[in-house]
Amino acid sequence: MLLADKGYDANALRNAVTERKAWANIPPKANRKDAICFSPFLYKARNLVERFFNKAKQFRRIATRYDKLAENYLAALKLVAIRLWLRGNESTS
Repeated sequence: MLLADKGYDANALRNAVTERKAWANIPPKANRKDAICFSPFLYKARNLVERFFNKAKQFRRIATRYDKLAENYLAALKLVAIRLWLRGNESTS
């Protein structure tokens, strides 16, 4: 599933996603003539992902991408995710 904002509402992108056997959940632009299938409920999940990446970019290593290898970058991103998760769970302890 592809979750994107209105800026990515194009038939070419939707066709490319469909060719990969996925579903594009993109809100339609106001000038779209044909009706499309769109779920506002699923679209709300996109906000959680965006907020996570905004918080992760507060860490310099993630924002500047010091790591050359994708594996190392992913490992650093996982460490940041764990740290953010622990920071969010401090008040429940």
